[in-house]
Amino acid sequence: MNGRFATLAFERQVAAPVATLWQAWTAPAARAVWAAPAPSVVVEFLEAETRVGGREISLCRVEGQPDVRCEGGWLDLQPAQRSVNYEVISSEGVTQSAALITADFSGSGDTSRAVVTVQLSSLALDMEADYRQGFGAGLDNLVGVAERTMVLQRVIRAPRQVVWGAWMNPKTLPEWWGPEGFSCRTKRIDLRSGGEWVFDMIAPDGTVFPNHHVYGEVRVEDRIGYTLLWGENGPKHADAWVMFEDADGATMVTLGMVMSTAAEFQQAKGFGAVELGMQTLGKLARFVGAE
Repeated sequence: MNGRFATLAFERQVAAPVATLWQAWTAPAARAVWAAPAPSVVVEFLEAETRVGGREISLCRVEGQPDVRCEGGWLDLQPAQRSVNYEVISSEGVTQSAALITADFSGSGDTSRAVVTVQLSSLALDMEADYRQGFGAGLDNLVGVAERTMVLQRVIRAPRQVVWGAWMNPKTLPEWWGPEGFSCRTKRIDLRSGGEWVFDMIAPDGTVFPNHHVYGEVRVEDRIGYTLLWGENGPKHADAWVMFEDADGATMVTLGMVMSTAAEFQQAKGFGAVELGMQTLGKLARFVGAE
C-alpha cells in the first residue's frame, strides 16, 4: 500500500475579534455547530476536551453510508494565537488518513484571520480531495459561526468550586441570574446533562421574557453546554457554553453564545446584550462575595 502525502493550506477572513474566533474554533459547543461540512452530514461528538493532551472523538453520519470516525488530540493551544492538533479518520475499522493541523490566528479590532495548514497522510484511500472539500466547507461554516458568536468573560475572585456551586445549584442560580433589576420565576429546574431550566425572566417594568435552557453537557467544575430556547419548547435562540478556569486562586468565567442567525446576533447587540450579560456576571460575583 502506497502512502499519499499532501500539504493543504486554507485562509479565512472573519468579521469578528480574534478572541471570539478563538472561542468558535476551540469551544466544543461551538465546534459542534460548524463541524458538519454539509446539511446532509450529522456530526456527533462522543468526547471533547480542549486542553493540551485532551482528546476529541466524533462520528460523521450520512444516510446510507458507513459512519466515519474522527479521533484527534490537542498538542498545543496558545489562546487567540495558535493551535496544533492531530486527527485520524477511519471507517468500519479501517484507518483512512492521519493529519497534523496547525491553525494560526491574528486580528485587530473587530476583524481577524485564520490560516490553517493540514499535513495529510492518506492511507487506505487518497483523501486529498475530500479534505479540500470538507475542510473548506467547515471553515466557511466557522466564519459564519464566529460572526454570530458573543463571548463574555470575567475573572471572579472566588475559587472555581465556589463559582461552579453558585451556578449549578438549582436554589441559587435563579437568585442571581439576569441583568440588574431582573428576577427569575422558575417553573422547572434540573441542572444536569439532559436536564432543563424553564423559567421567566421578569424585567424591572414587569415585562416577562419566557426562557428555556436545555442542558446537553455538564462537566463538573469545568464547563456546561446548553441550548437557549425562546420559551418552553420554543424556537432556538442560541447554542451556549460556560467554561470555568482557575486564575491564580480566582475563576475565569467564559460565557459564549452562537446565535441561531446573523440577524438575531445583530438584534442582540443592538439592545445591549453584551452589557446586560456582563451585568449578569457581575451579579454572580456579588453573590459569591467577590465584590
